[in-house]
Amino acid sequence: MKIITKNIVFLFALLFIVSGCNEDFLDVDKMDEYEVADSETVTPEQMVNGVYGYLTDWTYAFSYLGVTEIISDNADKGSSSTDTGADKDVLDELTFTTSAGSILAVWQTWYKTIGRATIAINYTENYGLTDDSYKERLIGEAKFLRALHYFWLVRSFGAIPLQHIDYTERQPVAEVYAFIEQDLQDAIDALPVKSGYDADNLGRATKGAAQALLSKVYLYEENYQAAYDMANSVISSGEYSLESDYATLWRESTENGVESIFEVQARGEVVAHGVQQYSQTQGVRGQFGWGFNVPSQNLLDAFNDAGDDIRRDATIIFAGELMWDGTQIISNPENPMYNEKAYSSANGGSGDTDKNIRMIRYAEVLLIKAEAAVQLGLDAATPLNQVRSRVGLSDITSPDLQDVWNERRLELAFEHDRWFDLIRTGQAPSAMAADGKTFVTGKHELFPIPNNQLTQTPEMEQNPGW
Repeated sequence: MKIITKNIVFLFALLFIVSGCNEDFLDVDKMDEYEVADSETVTPEQMVNGVYGYLTDWTYAFSYLGVTEIISDNADKGSSSTDTGADKDVLDELTFTTSAGSILAVWQTWYKTIGRATIAINYTENYGLTDDSYKERLIGEAKFLRALHYFWLVRSFGAIPLQHIDYTERQPVAEVYAFIEQDLQDAIDALPVKSGYDADNLGRATKGAAQALLSKVYLYEENYQAAYDMANSVISSGEYSLESDYATLWRESTENGVESIFEVQARGEVVAHGVQQYSQTQGVRGQFGWGFNVPSQNLLDAFNDAGDDIRRDATIIFAGELMWDGTQIISNPENPMYNEKAYSSANGGSGDTDKNIRMIRYAEVLLIKAEAAVQLGLDAATPLNQVRSRVGLSDITSPDLQDVWNERRLELAFEHDRWFDLIRTGQAPSAMAADGKTFVTGKHELFPIPNNQLTQTPEMEQNPGW
């Protein structure tokens, strides 16, 4: 996707000037200070590209791992016993506090990205573009990205500030979701389908990406009919299908492929430009990585109990394994297992991963439909068994919620959803207990508002239990 890396250094410099140097990163009015002269050198498309580009930030390579996977029963901290990864040890143990650096990092990064998206929207609206369709498409892309980050925030922290209302006051969860829904509806109306983009623009937000994300948002809101209907819109579009071989899903050959709905683009004019060290932080320690975010015994047992060797072997690198590309894994690494979905064949652990990071896949849309169907008393077997059939598992005739939830775990392991699935479905206390961790009901459902934020805005209330 050339559009993402072209002029990226210049754009980051510009976006830093208009927002990064301001500590009040929640204050969108202060961030929306760009000179009219900028329009002579920076196009609206470049401004939007800069929002995409922020998805390659270091936060997504390390802090993001801690608050989405290491914290869950899917993963352990990994690395060595003496390397805490700043706070990955306390996230793994569920003993983190309000000063956890990873939680602060995602809070700041997600709000900064939202601010950049809002700047891009306002800039595009006021730039004077004469092609209305093109203008609305760019605004739709930025609204999709803004909605995505607000979604990550609301499911992590609950009530949160909406930048355009009041950056010191937390808005009710329902109002945050309403804003997300509106951004995504606007994006659906403005964006082309995936096949509407040429090769150089593959990877941009699409109508299908906005629909898929909205179906997931509805699922979190327990609006099951809307989730079912929106998932159906994606399915019936004819734009997507399952890859035939699950094991190839995280390889270069399937980037932006038939199953891809939205992924962070790593390839551009600069070879191997991508999410900073995403593969290296999770690579085999002692061979080509730091070894964080490793599969837990709990996850391995879940694969084995289900007889799911195809997804197990595509998800987990084992000590001494011969990889699909001929790489021989050392026989005595620091940890016995590593995350294969983060494995980068081309880079071998260099600073920037060469691979795209899959964010939304067609398989998840099928599972959203299946879960909503169970809740509505509709046919859940068909979409669920499409996912199972791909990996050689037998059909489930009358699936219940637990069947769907189990399938989500095995299909989507290490795709940064497990912790939130456990919270959303009420499984967290029992799942954490089974993994040897103590989940405190009434506290751990939400992350704490970071101490640094409360120091800046003391009128903002902390989450319960913190």
